[in-house]
Amino acid sequence: MPSKKKRRRQPERPTIHPRNKYSENPPDFALLASLYPSFQSFVFYTRDGRPRIDWTDFNATRELTRVLLLHDHGLQWWIPDGQLCPTVPNRSNYIHWIEDLLASDIIVRNNNSKENVRGFDIGTGANCIYPLLGASLLGWSFVGSDFTDIALECARKNVKNNAHISQLIEIRRAESCDNNSVEELHDGELLSCESKTESSARKVREEAVPLFSTSFDPLADANKRYHGPPVLLGVVRDGEKFDFCMCNPPFFETMEESGLNPKTSCGGTPEEMICPGGEKAFITRIIEDSAVLNQSFRWYTSMVGRKSNLKSLISKLREVGVTMVKTTEFVQGQTCRWGLAWSFVPPVRKIISRHVAEKNIISFMLEGLQRQFSAIHVLQSIESFFRTCGASSEMNASSFTVDITASIDHCNAILNNELQAIDEATSCEHVPETSNSSSSLHPHSYGLSFRISVYQQIPGTLLVKGSLQHRDNPVSGAFSLIIQRLEEDLKYKFCR
Repeated sequence: MPSKKKRRRQPERPTIHPRNKYSENPPDFALLASLYPSFQSFVFYTRDGRPRIDWTDFNATRELTRVLLLHDHGLQWWIPDGQLCPTVPNRSNYIHWIEDLLASDIIVRNNNSKENVRGFDIGTGANCIYPLLGASLLGWSFVGSDFTDIALECARKNVKNNAHISQLIEIRRAESCDNNSVEELHDGELLSCESKTESSARKVREEAVPLFSTSFDPLADANKRYHGPPVLLGVVRDGEKFDFCMCNPPFFETMEESGLNPKTSCGGTPEEMICPGGEKAFITRIIEDSAVLNQSFRWYTSMVGRKSNLKSLISKLREVGVTMVKTTEFVQGQTCRWGLAWSFVPPVRKIISRHVAEKNIISFMLEGLQRQFSAIHVLQSIESFFRTCGASSEMNASSFTVDITASIDHCNAILNNELQAIDEATSCEHVPETSNSSSSLHPHSYGLSFRISVYQQIPGTLLVKGSLQHRDNPVSGAFSLIIQRLEEDLKYKFCR
């Protein structure tokens, strides 16, 4: 009898952010239709009685966004025909991911004051969705930039119509470059739109170490470079500090390309949807600007529409000398987007030394497990936790164990909270550090091998146990810190 081939387990699909208002309660079209007559005309029912809307109808998607913002967030909102119409659950995911970044103890705040979190939305658009959500959900203040008259006018109107948060949001014009603007080449970087910010930034660069490696050719593939209104440089003012920036970039190179998905209609003007070189060129400009502004922002972030662009963008980030890179995946229905974040702020690191207790068996309890999760969900998450850092991770669902082999670089990535989720990357190369850093593992050929086991205790409680192989390993002191990081991750994901 021929042996059955072992089916390859499908990777765990990312889900909507757990703090997203819609993670457990998706929009109820029937309820919204009964409460808002203007939305009712767009709702129809399938044969099995399920309420639906036509996602290819711009008016339907716009009205859905309007009633969701009003019903769930208390926001008055409107955009004219043709402007980009955002989906509220998807945009909320991005806001909550940034909230996670800011809550991390790896990258500290620019100052120790209790000042309000301050964000910068690149290309806020007529919809102004990120400042409105960030201010209403979390009380953050924002600068939202754009350059077209209609986007600025509508964004300001949307802010003005929400008096309870209007003081938190500033809409700022990004002045377009004219034909006489000077493009100058410096430090291997093309910058345009001469401004006071540029002058002060140049001063900073003269005092800073070179940002680019000598292998970087700034003139290569010039037709794919971004040539448009200023993004950060020329818009951020002298001396301004922000906790983060965010961006929903122009994903496409042509309007024809932007209309390839026949299942949705979210509108969008050419200024919102396209630029030469598409999202890769636009995000590269954000990276180049960030290399100049450096620690003026705690975190720089952007949404990415194509996973294939992540690798080259991260390579660019390493060239400019960032200290931290993070990625995530945003999922809403059949639509996937990726988040890319980076920082120039020196990270706070866990110090690993010979004095760290070297235990070869460490366990912890997961109590208050949410009802929808079981031991197999936890097991899959453990495998994913280590695999995203490039470590070898093999799950055995029958014995409820995961065997992990982690190199020195993988251990550093885990302890520095630098999770890479990129196209089955064969390694998770750590951002270069200075040779005198005492807070990272010493580079040698050693690594760690250990097993994580999950045991059911009582309903709602699991025991997670880590067993280290080769206790005499020179870096075995890292094992307890890695288990501690795993415990934090699992409790955040699964426990009440």
